[in-house]
Amino acid sequence: MSHSFYHATSSANAFGGCADDYIAIHEWFDRGRGGTNSLLHRALAHHTQGIADAVALFGSTITNSQGRRVPVSLIGEQHVREDLGMVPDLSTYIELMTVPRWCSRQAHLLHSRIHDVVDTSELETTNEEEEEVQQQQQG
Repeated sequence: MSHSFYHATSSANAFGGCADDYIAIHEWFDRGRGGTNSLLHRALAHHTQGIADAVALFGSTITNSQGRRVPVSLIGEQHVREDLGMVPDLSTYIELMTVPRWCSRQAHLLHSRIHDVVDTSELETTNEEEEEVQQQQQG
């Protein structure tokens, strides 16, 4: 779907009430559209974590104008399915991302500085130590 209003109308058809009952949730899912004309705005919330974030923001349910309580997670799933045909998890987006060199340079410099100053040899484990820990955990 191309606009939050159409998603909201679809929610009203599915769950009752009117489009105004659902528009705020659908606008939240598409909030990244203002910053880009690319469909990549969907990476902000069109996944399972985005749905969980919507629940945290809007609450577990909303009450529509007909007095019916509707789970926000179902509204979010409907939105994402209408746009993508499925509900991916966040890792689907992360796996497709490439990190440009300018994003990681400062982290790499910080990592190098820390290792120059701090003795991390005690933090390193050997394969034997890791196997021992795994055996202890397995019982």
